[in-house]
Amino acid sequence: MSAHPLSGQVVVVTGASGGVGRAVVRELGAHGANVALIARGTTGLGAAAVDVGVAGGVGQVYEADVADYEQVRQAAERIEAELGPIDVWINVAFSSVFARFTDVRPEEFERTTAVTYLGYVWGTRVALDLMRPRGRGTIVQTGSALSYRGIPLQSAYCGAKHAIKGFTESVRTELLAERSGIQITMVQLPAVNTPQFDWVLSKLRRHPQPVPPIYQPEVAARGIVYAAAHPERKEYWVGVTTAATLLAQRVAPALVDRYLARTGIESQQTPDKPASDVSNLWEPADEAQDYGARGSFDERSHARSPQLWLSQHRKPVAVAVAVGGAAAALALSLRTKS
Repeated sequence: MSAHPLSGQVVVVTGASGGVGRAVVRELGAHGANVALIARGTTGLGAAAVDVGVAGGVGQVYEADVADYEQVRQAAERIEAELGPIDVWINVAFSSVFARFTDVRPEEFERTTAVTYLGYVWGTRVALDLMRPRGRGTIVQTGSALSYRGIPLQSAYCGAKHAIKGFTESVRTELLAERSGIQITMVQLPAVNTPQFDWVLSKLRRHPQPVPPIYQPEVAARGIVYAAAHPERKEYWVGVTTAATLLAQRVAPALVDRYLARTGIESQQTPDKPASDVSNLWEPADEAQDYGARGSFDERSHARSPQLWLSQHRKPVAVAVAVGGAAAALALSLRTKS
C-alpha cells in the first residue's frame, strides 16, 4: 500500500484542542503526519498531541491565540525551527456568540470576528510568508454552509464565515495570477457534533444545538484532510445538508429567508436542556478539562456521509453515470429495433 500524501509532512492545525480541529489532528496522525497543534487551552492541546501520537503521527503543541498576529507568527517560526518547513496549514479555530444580533455587545462581536475571521487571515498570511520563498505549500480553510447562507442567532459567526470565503477567493486569484505553486482550498461543513455548543457564549434561554441533521466531527475531519491532500479544487462540500443549503440559496434565497425566519430560532435550541454557563470567547474553556472532539449529541449524529465520497470522486462517478446512461440508451435502442 502506498504512503498517504501527507505522511511525513509538517501540517499546522489551528483550533486543534477540540471539536473539528481535534478530529483533524487525529486523522492526520493516522496518516503519519507531523502535526503542529495551535490553540489556547493547554489541557486540550496536550491531550490532542497524545491522540496524534497514538494514531501514528508526531504531535507538537504550540500555545497561541489566533486573533493575535504576533502570536501566530511566533508559533509558526517555532514550528519551522523544531519540525521543519510547513507543508500544509489548516485553519479551523473559531469562537462565536449564540444570541440575537442586538443582544451581542460590541466587544463580543469584535472578539468573535477577530478569532473567527482574522484568525484565518493571520494564519494564511503567516503561511504564505513562509511558503512563498519555497514556491510550494497548501492552505485549507475550514468553512461552513453558513459561508453562503446566514441564519438567525449567529450573526457574528455567519459574518466571519462569509468574510473568510471572500478573502480566500481573493488570495486564490492572486496566487493563480502569480502562477504560484501554493494552493488554497476551502471545505464547507454541515452542522457538526462538537463541544462548540457546550462552550460558546450563549444568551439563549435553552442550550444551543446544531441544526439537524448533525454529523460527527470525524466526517468533517475526513473531508478536510482529503482536501489538504488534494487541494486542486476551489472547495469541497461535506454533508448532503451543505449541498442542499448551497443549492437552495442559489435558486431561491428569499424563500430560504422566510423558512429560516420561521424555523431557525427553535431549531438551534434543545427543548429539554438549560443554557450552559461556560464560555470560551475570552478565555479557553479547556484549561482544566479536556472536551475532546465530540459534543453532547452523539445519539443524533451521523458517522458517515455518502455525499462526501461522491464529492471526492465526482469524476469517476460522472463517468460511471455517463457509461450507465449510454448503456441504457443502447439497450433501449436495440429493444425498439427488435
